[in-house]
Amino acid sequence: MEPRWRGLGRLVGRAARLGAVAAVAGAVGYWGWFAPVAVSEHRLRREPIVADVLGTGVLEARVRTTISPKITGRIAAILADQGDRVEAAAALVRLDDEELRQQVAIAQANEEAARAKIDRLKAEKARAVGVLAQAKTSFERVRTLTARNVSSQEELDRATEALRVAEAGLSGAEAGISEGEKELIAASETLKYQRARLADATVTAPFAGLITRRQREPGDVVPAGGPILSLVATEELWISAWVDETEMARLRPEQPARVVFRSEPDRSFSGRVVRLGREADRETREFVVDVRVLELPTNWAVGQRAEVYIETGRKDSVPRLPARFLAWRDDAPGVFVAEGGRAVWRPIRIGLRNAEFVEAAEGLQEGETVVTARKPGTALADGWRIWTP
Repeated sequence: MEPRWRGLGRLVGRAARLGAVAAVAGAVGYWGWFAPVAVSEHRLRREPIVADVLGTGVLEARVRTTISPKITGRIAAILADQGDRVEAAAALVRLDDEELRQQVAIAQANEEAARAKIDRLKAEKARAVGVLAQAKTSFERVRTLTARNVSSQEELDRATEALRVAEAGLSGAEAGISEGEKELIAASETLKYQRARLADATVTAPFAGLITRRQREPGDVVPAGGPILSLVATEELWISAWVDETEMARLRPEQPARVVFRSEPDRSFSGRVVRLGREADRETREFVVDVRVLELPTNWAVGQRAEVYIETGRKDSVPRLPARFLAWRDDAPGVFVAEGGRAVWRPIRIGLRNAEFVEAAEGLQEGETVVTARKPGTALADGWRIWTP
């Protein structure tokens, strides 16, 4: 059986703890009800407000490409560096083309030889035509004389054989020309191929833009398709911003936006929504909104981070309240209004809002003063006395 003194001690300890809690609560209540709390004030007036949606992303180029050669070769010269603006079709890289020039010269000589061969074969054909014409004349004459028994059958046989040889000679000349023409076609195509390879030794810009990166140096051997430079078109640069999916219903293309680069946090640049993503990230529950940047800072880089504030609504004159003066009670928005030296909680209805301000659509009148505790972490209670330092 527990001794009486031990049970009595437990009761005394419990009473002491309850008394301490009551003392603290009483002190807080006294301080709030009788001792004034320092507050910050804001007199409500009508001002413009812009509602926006925040997204965070990086600067991207809609059109970008990697400058690389079609053929393997040693880089002889790089004619542009990162940061340079280039025009379309401008030469950017030259490969060592000495061997390619030799191949072009060989192919050109082969084509010329094929043309000369055809000229020779055509001359042979002309001679074969003349021989055939003579053979036909002789054959007709001998055949006529043989029919009159003036010439012998042996002479007719020789004339017939000569005619057949002349016909065969013409057919052979025509076949030689046909074969020569095919050889000429092959030589011409080879020449075109070698000239194309020589042209590929000079790599040009496919469009006007800005060189953002250089990855090779003269003397490097680069394979076909190997990266040398990175080029972006500067006509269409945008921020691919990630936005919470709960804001999806408020967004649409062509909405105005302002872009704040982290390199210049005190300045905004104008932008406009281009398109909305149609797939949300299954982990973060965010989706991509592409915002075209209509103006850029002096120094910028593809891939740099920025915040995008997309305008979803605007009003020119509304009761505007700093967001830090909002006080929530049971998930309902409200404010503390200064009345007779005390803070009185009042529910309100919020209209447009952004990170800094909210529209007091209902519940407040222009000229009323709202308050919030000046000390960070301190929450006001209904009826507390207040004072403004």
